[in-house]
Amino acid sequence: MVDIYDFYDKMERNNIMLSFKGDITAELLTSILQIMESKLDTMQEQPKTKKKVYNVLVECLQNLYHHMDEIPRSLNGISITTGTGENIRSAIFMIGKMDNEYNIVTGNYILSKNVEVLQTRLDEINKLSKEELKDYYKAVLNNGQMSAKGGGGLGMIDIARKTGQKLKYNFMPIDDMYSFFSLNIKITPQ
Repeated sequence: MVDIYDFYDKMERNNIMLSFKGDITAELLTSILQIMESKLDTMQEQPKTKKKVYNVLVECLQNLYHHMDEIPRSLNGISITTGTGENIRSAIFMIGKMDNEYNIVTGNYILSKNVEVLQTRLDEINKLSKEELKDYYKAVLNNGQMSAKGGGGLGMIDIARKTGQKLKYNFMPIDDMYSFFSLNIKITPQ
């Protein structure tokens, strides 16, 4: 029982408003967005801030939904209990607010062979200025190319544009086949 209190205390100290671990489904996306919209209304946020947080949240959750890879139920000695079947989809998501700044953290497993491509893309986005991001967004939108998972790759560009922040990310190797990708997004009201 001490462990659950420690977990609660850490969440309280970090002002975690909502957290989730498991498979991200379309139904869950809808529920999370409804909950967060209600929480933002309750907190009486400025409409501009509320819109920015909500839009970035949508992009982060859609990124999880569309781009997390299936992993074996038992990965690197870790037995994952959520989901059914031999392979599962599992991710983590948290949103908190501290000192007038929102923080969205996501994490999901990806195939290690995809790390280099994703890292290159994130680094490319992080090098661009606000104006360059706008131009890059338009160029990607107009090229009409889709990724293997059906997206045009606009999500991360859009997150960087809307937050005005560099994308903070990490890849942690789990084994030869899988890595854990984490993304930490800060949203500061203007």
